[in-house]
Amino acid sequence: MKIEKVEGIVFQEKDYSESSKIINLITKEHGVIGVIAKGSRKSKSKFANVTSKFIYGQFHLYYKEDGLSTLIEVDVIDTLRNIRLDLTKISYLSFLCELVSQVLKQTNSEERKVVYNDFVKAFLKINEGFNEVVITNILELKILPYLGVNPILDECAICGTTKEIVTVNAEKYGFICKNCYKNEYIVNPNTIKILRMLYYVDIEKISKLDISQEVINEINQFIDQFYDKHTGLYLKSKEFLKKITK
Repeated sequence: MKIEKVEGIVFQEKDYSESSKIINLITKEHGVIGVIAKGSRKSKSKFANVTSKFIYGQFHLYYKEDGLSTLIEVDVIDTLRNIRLDLTKISYLSFLCELVSQVLKQTNSEERKVVYNDFVKAFLKINEGFNEVVITNILELKILPYLGVNPILDECAICGTTKEIVTVNAEKYGFICKNCYKNEYIVNPNTIKILRMLYYVDIEKISKLDISQEVINEINQFIDQFYDKHTGLYLKSKEFLKKITK
C-alpha cells in the first residue's frame, strides 16, 4: 500500500471490532472508497471526532486500490455544522451522497472530478444556508448527462422551436411549446425560466435564490418525475425525502 492524501466526505460509517470502524468516503481522486479507522471508537482516539458522517476533509491514507485503505490522519476542511444541526438538511445531503456515489461508478477519472466538484459546491451552499431543495435540484440536473440522459431545456422537446414555451413535461424530456401542448399541466412562466437557469448556473457563484415556493415545487416535481422515468435509479434516501417533505 502507498501513502496518499485524498479529498473527500464521510458518507457512511459502521463499527468494525470493539475499537475501530469502517468509513466510506466519496473522494475526488478515487470515487467511493472504504477506509478502516483503527481505534476511532475510543473516546481518546485522534480519529474519534473526525471520522463521523459528513466530515469533509483531506484524508491521509495507506491507499489500497482493491480493498480497505487504512486511515493515517485527517485534516478537516469543514464539519458542515449547519447541516448536521438540521434534520431536513441532513436528509438532503444523505440523498446527494447516495446519488453521487451511484453516478461516480459510471464515470471516468475526468468526469469524476467534475461531478465531485459540483457535489462539493452543492453541500457547501446548503451549509451556508441556501435552500436545500433548490441546490439539490441544481446538482440533480447537472448530473443527468453522466447518467446518459439530458433534459431538453433550450427548445421544445417535440418540434424544436424556441418560441412560446408554455410548460415542461418529464415524460417528453423537457419543454413543450404552445403548438405541441396537449393536456399537460401548465406551469408558472417563471418555472420555465428558472429551470433553464438552474441547469446552466455555476453553483459556486450563487449569491441569492429568490424563488417562489410554487416554482420550487414545480421544478422539484419535474426533476423527480424525470429521474423516475429516465434514469433507472432507485435510491432509498430519495423515498425518505419524499415522505418527510410531504
